Amino acid sequence: MQLFDAGDVRLHYRVDGPADGAPVVFANSLGTDMRLWDPILPLLPKGLRIIRYDKRGHGLSTVPKGPYSMGALVGDCEKLLDHLEVRNCVFVGLSIGGMIAQGLAIKRLDLIRAVVLSNTAAKIGNATMWNDRISAVNENGIESLADSVMERWFSKEFRSDPQIELWRNMLVQQASDGYTGCSAAISGTDFYTPTSGLRLPCLGIAGAEDGSTPPDLVRETTDLIPGSKFHLIRRAGHLPCVEQPEEYAQVLSDFLTGVGHV
Repeated sequence: MQLFDAGDVRLHYRVDGPADGAPVVFANSLGTDMRLWDPILPLLPKGLRIIRYDKRGHGLSTVPKGPYSMGALVGDCEKLLDHLEVRNCVFVGLSIGGMIAQGLAIKRLDLIRAVVLSNTAAKIGNATMWNDRISAVNENGIESLADSVMERWFSKEFRSDPQIELWRNMLVQQASDGYTGCSAAISGTDFYTPTSGLRLPCLGIAGAEDGSTPPDLVRETTDLIPGSKFHLIRRAGHLPCVEQPEEYAQVLSDFLTGVGHV
């Protein structure tokens, strides 16, 4: 575990694999930390340089006073990758992590050679929805949203698995200011026009039972980038890397091979 000082925030990050390995950067969803990717990492090709981090307000990163902007979240990641001397990575972003991926590719294409947009969109929800969620957390804490979030995150089948308690605990233990700060960043983001200008290899991944970013929304976003690929994972919700890690890892590995990254 390491901390990087990005100015107004200190980011918790971790690097696994050889220093000269092909870099793959992972950015996780709202309400989770870098452990989101644990189920798939052992299943990926050997020799990759795996970079994970907790975005501001999440995990073991510090919690600046919100609200946050998407520009700040993108800037945090940009500074971290410059610090780690990363170039030409494959960037895997899930949910808000996928928004960060789009924003970073738009701003710094030298950092990213290919992008995986998982369970995300160019625009997620609307201002009213996010304001209601922010108000609920401010008034009653993240616990008040936890059950409804689990319904959006996971398939009906997985919600009967005792393991779901781990993910519920991860959500409610995030800092409220971090959750609402990032919610505000999502609320203010619409990448439809800038993402349509991207020209790089892109893989979209969706969960068939995703209640946060339904498959049609994910496909609509990836279709903005010419030549993009799309894969639907059945029996999975918003976090298919948790519910179907073998399939997720295989699809990602095939994409890495296809773009010459392994």
